[in-house]
Amino acid sequence: MNATPTMPAGFAMRHAESEAELRACWRAMQQLRPHLHDAQDLLQRVDRMRADGYRILAVWRREGTTAEAIALAGYRLQENLVYGPFLYVDDLVTLESERGGQWGARLIDATARIAEEAGCAKLVLDTGLSNALAQRFYFRQGMLTGAMRFSKVLGGSAR
Repeated sequence: MNATPTMPAGFAMRHAESEAELRACWRAMQQLRPHLHDAQDLLQRVDRMRADGYRILAVWRREGTTAEAIALAGYRLQENLVYGPFLYVDDLVTLESERGGQWGARLIDATARIAEEAGCAKLVLDTGLSNALAQRFYFRQGMLTGAMRFSKVLGGSAR
């Protein structure tokens, strides 16, 4: 997927594949995942997660010869007994300075198309119970709550 018809001039939507492109995603990802230490930490984690099919779809703003990732969706195709085949959105973020530009909605639409093309029955994501703004956004995108996730912190390393 390289671009969508709804992209304004000067912007493109495409996957971050190279190390340089993944580094260009650091600024946006850091806003969502402040526990990541630096761009190298992001690269190492993405490299490990790629074994499970993880990819980052980003909205890029081109300025001269450089491109900046202003919004991104990290996702993977999965299958389980609950949903069958589904697309799980691990990460969805827009740079604070770019919010209001419908970038998140475009990424949700794009990941939904990817899921449909892959034969998935659902698009699934998690958000914090206290994140009312994100919840409002997801409802506007036609997403509904379907479960409550429980977790337990374990003694093992989170890497």
